[in-house]
Amino acid sequence: MSVRRPPVWLVPNLLSLDAPLVAVAWLYIFAKTWRVMYHPWPVYLALALVVWGIYAADRLLDAALHGDDEKLPLRHQMHRRLRKVLMVLVPAALLGALGIALFLLPREIFSYAVIVGVLVLGFFATALFSGGRREVPYVKNLLAGLAFAYGTALGAHVYMPANDVFDLVSSPEMLSFGILCMLNITAVDLWEHARRSHDPEVRASDELALTLPLAVLGVIALLYTAFFERGILLRPFYISILVSTGALMVVNRVRHRLSTDSLRVIADLCLLAPWIYFVVA
Repeated sequence: MSVRRPPVWLVPNLLSLDAPLVAVAWLYIFAKTWRVMYHPWPVYLALALVVWGIYAADRLLDAALHGDDEKLPLRHQMHRRLRKVLMVLVPAALLGALGIALFLLPREIFSYAVIVGVLVLGFFATALFSGGRREVPYVKNLLAGLAFAYGTALGAHVYMPANDVFDLVSSPEMLSFGILCMLNITAVDLWEHARRSHDPEVRASDELALTLPLAVLGVIALLYTAFFERGILLRPFYISILVSTGALMVVNRVRHRLSTDSLRVIADLCLLAPWIYFVVA
């Protein structure tokens, strides 16, 4: 059978290129937010390689766990189709990132990497144990969001004077971005879950499971910006969080008019939109 060529706007998502783009954009935001004076380009390249490698490996794993299920999302079908090439490129990307870290980045980055390594291992362990379940994987998404946020932020935090791993772990900026990432991933899962169900109670529960945390995160970002001294000094960052939160809520209201593939791309754009505001601000 002939395979229909996907539209150009969907290709970055199908090839796992969207996540590295989001990571690099938010690394820039973290670096500027924390007033990092020296921030070389290899840290951006290493982050992009690591994020792409992990995301591509996760989709290869999902495709393997589901076997020949034709109901697999198109991105998983693409990774299964290209698995021989990806089985070479993924290790190469991860080894390339390791080489950059060894020779071009500060040695302290390895002490930071221990925590993100634990989060990533927990993420893949959760993916293996969840198998082919069709429910929303909240624990897996939480680990993914925290790993993504911590791994992105450490690329800026390691260049701060008197940096400390535990300062990053307790950083309000990193945690708020981690929650935003978790909600971004969960939003797509909830939209797909609601579409598969014909039970109005299930759909209402999925709606509440997304809108309530988004509203809480938006209110916290707004209050932090208005009333806390640290938030006032870092106002562009928290407004960026607020922009992404608001964008996701808008997409949630109009999701019925969009295809699942479109929703995935737009959800990523909701995380990229604040970068434009941040640069201007």
